[in-house]
Amino acid sequence: MTRYGYFLSSEEHNPRELVRQAMLAQEAGFDALWISDHYHPWLDEQGQSGFVWSVIGAVAQATSLPVTTAVTCPLMRIHPAVIAQATATSALLTEGRFTLGVGTGEALNEHILGAAWPSAEERLEMLEEAVQVIRDLMTGRLITRHGKHYTVETARLYSLPETPPPIFMSAFGEKALRVAARIADGYMCVQPNADLVRRYRDYGGGDRPVQGGLKVCWGPDAHQARKTVRRLWAAEYIPGEAGQLLPLPRHFRQLAELVSEDMITAPCGPDPDEHLKGIRAYTDAGFDEVYISQVGPEQDGFFEFCATQLLPRLRDGD
Repeated sequence: MTRYGYFLSSEEHNPRELVRQAMLAQEAGFDALWISDHYHPWLDEQGQSGFVWSVIGAVAQATSLPVTTAVTCPLMRIHPAVIAQATATSALLTEGRFTLGVGTGEALNEHILGAAWPSAEERLEMLEEAVQVIRDLMTGRLITRHGKHYTVETARLYSLPETPPPIFMSAFGEKALRVAARIADGYMCVQPNADLVRRYRDYGGGDRPVQGGLKVCWGPDAHQARKTVRRLWAAEYIPGEAGQLLPLPRHFRQLAELVSEDMITAPCGPDPDEHLKGIRAYTDAGFDEVYISQVGPEQDGFFEFCATQLLPRLRDGD
């Protein structure tokens, strides 16, 4: 059975509001949570970017929902040995309901310490080594490692969950899909692309869980909702590698000006059929879990809409 979760946007909302939304998501009947892990928002208009690990701790005390980071980049901004500690602590606070979602990241968040931004191929190599560092430390053993990219010197995690939390990986390109199939416990994607799911499974992912995420904008007026998506999330419609290479929100704004309202494909407005269509694109593509993010300020109305109109129909197979 498909699980339906809510996608907490760290870029749009302050930490206290994210905790409130997590509580509303549970009350509305969502099964789980995604939460984004950023240092900068994509656009200054989004306006927020809290420290995800603090927010996860607060969410863990406010709800009983599983939480997945979507996604953490354990390459440069934070050493994977520290990500391992944060992961272990989050797993304890959520009583085993935490999943570490990882990816190769964006210069937007990772350039801040001054290191050169590596090529995509090198980032994949770094990610594979970082995941191994995290898994090694999750054993509770004393770890010393002098790898190509990371050094760990006599490090040991003392606060550990009974079972290491799963590690899921986001991937789009051919090489990344093969790495995900090899090293990850599950796959994550923000495109309803059946071919990506098939290739992940064919490359060795097998029947491991596949999670997908999408943006929607519920509101009484579909046209106004589309304007809201364009204002806050036009960066999501910028094609190519710019999303991985641009270092500042203002650079994304410059390209986002080229995105017209006609290019917005997110489900918008009050019609549940429109939202069901967007979500079913993921289930039809073979995703096991779908995480929905409400764009803009209409959060309370959105959760009421989900509780009364959207989630019941999804679970009835309508």
